[in-house]
Amino acid sequence: MRLAAKEFRNWQNKSITLLGMSGVGKTRLANILRQRDWFHYSADYRIGTRYLDEPILDNIKKQVMQIPFMRDLLRSDSIHISNNMTVDNLKPVSSFLGKLGNPELGGLGLQEFKRRQKLHHQAELAAMRDVPDFIRKAHDIYGYNNFINDAGGSLCELDDEETIELLAEHTLILYIKASKDNEKELIRRAESHPKPLYYREEFLDQKLSEYMKARDLEYVALIDPDDFVRWIFPKLFYARIPRYESIADRFGYSVAAEDVLRVNHEEDFLNLIESIL
Repeated sequence: MRLAAKEFRNWQNKSITLLGMSGVGKTRLANILRQRDWFHYSADYRIGTRYLDEPILDNIKKQVMQIPFMRDLLRSDSIHISNNMTVDNLKPVSSFLGKLGNPELGGLGLQEFKRRQKLHHQAELAAMRDVPDFIRKAHDIYGYNNFINDAGGSLCELDDEETIELLAEHTLILYIKASKDNEKELIRRAESHPKPLYYREEFLDQKLSEYMKARDLEYVALIDPDDFVRWIFPKLFYARIPRYESIADRFGYSVAAEDVLRVNHEEDFLNLIESIL
């Protein structure tokens, strides 16, 4: 959605999609706005509670079934397992995605890893296609005037033009661009706390082949899951930048992460967007 500053100011029911890598300030900004009159739509929360809820629970139950005492209770319906996911605690989603590599180190085989990646891809597409309906719900049911779509970091990898066009039709897309200092910090975090990530299959296949050669490994089962995430993250980060920029250039706007970091109130945010427009 393209708007002039005056049009944005007079836009009664503002709807914005935040685009960018995890860690650049999307959720911090959404948390500031939801304290005001903004409905916070968390893509990862929607993914976990609606589209991956059953696969996540199946995975948990599979782990529980390996414990004889718990298996007997579960099979006799003596216990009930459910997700306790919140907007601020999305660990079940990342735990389900998992990491590739040695099962003795908590890794997944390539086939299972790719199966979960595809499920996440489908779930993220569905969650983004839900945005127009949630804009309506936010206003008609919950009484919010404005809407903020806190999109996942992998939105740029969906490779689905129709979904991006849908977001651009109903929301103003704002790409939060990481600075050089942000880049270093995000890479440092990935090295110290490697987390599960989504990869396009073509990207994964190419980088996995490079990693196996670099580490002189013959089988995926020999991969140290954390080492692979540390190795691939910088490559993923820099591969995503042109994808973010392409979406922003065609459908939205860009803003520096440092400027977003200076936002402490709703008025700061509105002024920032008007200055960009």
